[in-house]
Amino acid sequence: MKKVSGIGGVFFKCKDPQQVKDWYAKNLGIVGGEYGVNFEWLEADDPSKKGTTVWAPFPGDTTYFNPSTKDFMINYRVEDLEALVAELKEAGVTIVDEIATYDYGKFVHILDPEGNIIELWQPID
Repeated sequence: MKKVSGIGGVFFKCKDPQQVKDWYAKNLGIVGGEYGVNFEWLEADDPSKKGTTVWAPFPGDTTYFNPSTKDFMINYRVEDLEALVAELKEAGVTIVDEIATYDYGKFVHILDPEGNIIELWQPID
């Protein structure tokens, strides 16, 4: 089973998310909306399939990255979240929450050995 198929997003804390978004828009041409930027791309194995990678600054006081105390979170795209979570549990990996399902995919959060929060996402394409 292919576990991770790509990076789904990069999320980081900052003092003033709007100021950071404005700076990136002005200086690097990264223009997005309220929830950051969606970079679109085509899958190498099947160019008819489109994917996205999200870039988003979060307020410094966000609790979304909890229980991690780090200022960033990486989101990885996966192909079979349920099977992967079962493997991770068997391997003793810390699973932070239950799988949540939304219109745009399924999500779960885990911790790596250094306490970095990782978001796993199975997109609904």
